[in-house]
Amino acid sequence: MAVNKNEEYIVNIVGEGYEGEGVARIDNFPVFIHGALLNEKVKIKIVKVNKNFGFGKIIEIIEASENRANPFCKSYKTCGGCNLQHYNYEAQLSFKTNRVKDCMKKIGKLNDVLVHDCLGMEEPFRYRNKVMLPVGGNLEKINIGFYSPRSHDINDIDICHIQHLEGDKTIEVVKSWMKKNNIEPYNETKHSGLVKHIMVRKGFKTKEVMIVIVTTENKFPKKEELINDLRENIEGLVSIVQNINSKKTNVVLGLENITLWGKDTIEDYIGEFKFKISPLSFFQVNPHQTEVLYNKALEYAALTGDETVFDAYCGTGTISLFLSKKAKKVYGVEIIPAAIENAIENAKTNNIENAEFFVGKCEEVIPELIQKGIKADVVMVDPPRKGCEKSLLEALVKMEPEKIVYVSCDPTTLARDLAILEELDYKTIEVQPVDMFPHTAHVETCVLLQRKTI
Repeated sequence: MAVNKNEEYIVNIVGEGYEGEGVARIDNFPVFIHGALLNEKVKIKIVKVNKNFGFGKIIEIIEASENRANPFCKSYKTCGGCNLQHYNYEAQLSFKTNRVKDCMKKIGKLNDVLVHDCLGMEEPFRYRNKVMLPVGGNLEKINIGFYSPRSHDINDIDICHIQHLEGDKTIEVVKSWMKKNNIEPYNETKHSGLVKHIMVRKGFKTKEVMIVIVTTENKFPKKEELINDLRENIEGLVSIVQNINSKKTNVVLGLENITLWGKDTIEDYIGEFKFKISPLSFFQVNPHQTEVLYNKALEYAALTGDETVFDAYCGTGTISLFLSKKAKKVYGVEIIPAAIENAIENAKTNNIENAEFFVGKCEEVIPELIQKGIKADVVMVDPPRKGCEKSLLEALVKMEPEKIVYVSCDPTTLARDLAILEELDYKTIEVQPVDMFPHTAHVETCVLLQRKTI
């Protein structure tokens, strides 16, 4: 039986897609259905048909899963953010555990590896320490919020349950100031208007708040009024910055920052380590779960104080600092020069003297270090979503480190790289998923590998 667009079916949900979609099969033809849960019976309408699979839209839930939850956000159906709100939290964690297991088996061909249950949060709300808000619309209707899925249509919001409270209040204050003073929001099509984005960063332990107004040009009319309004209404505010981004681009921040009031940076902690955070700094957005993840990585490394450690894709050096307190020496490598500058500064701030950082591609810099006679007993890798270059993995195993600890933000590329490492004489010992982003399909994972011929 052919499956055709606009036809309706009553189906049973027999699987889950990697983005949390329910999966039904109509004469063995898979159909992905956003908002459907495993073991539910639903009535659907087919909205798109490809050669090997299709997509359906729920018309009616006939038999609901016991894991179904009522979405907590009024923007759930239109916002591109928290797409798992219809799962209760325990079911979200189970979904993420199963997703990692599925990738290990289907992509990594690792059928006997130990995958632990995903580590969740006691309070999986208000966990993000950074709010990034596009601004659009017009003077009659200013929109500040988040993009709809696969579009640049801005959902105008007044509250977000996963961002810190100061973000909600900042939306209210900035929108009021713009309306009162006829400050034009950015128009992406015409490339006109002044205010393009708002970013609000908060130190969860220090309670310090930074507000960044991204503008298309240097001019900033009525800025003193905005400064006063923000200072009166935002608790913990210590920094107000204008960031200038005149380019027509999807990149949010430009390179020029002007501090309008207060400090150039704020500070926060991950564990015992203090970090200075500027508008352009990378800093993990869920500091509580970052500490959980890094402590797991440190546990897997099992350092005694005599080891040399390579930290590939070290970013601003956060994992490097955690490793440094147990290692003899840590070498961090990162391709982004600004991140390495931050890493060096972070090491100085925390009086870390046994960490050294290098700028460049990991697959080029690490072989150069090896040629100079520097070899690691333990290797930490935390690559971007695309995973590691195969040439890097091959270079790492040539120096025969006892352990490799792999931190990943994508189970698919993680499983691919683990399969490569298995062929290169490393065994995957155990896998620990960590829920860094509750109510979304994203999952972070920490993996321990050991050399087979030790």
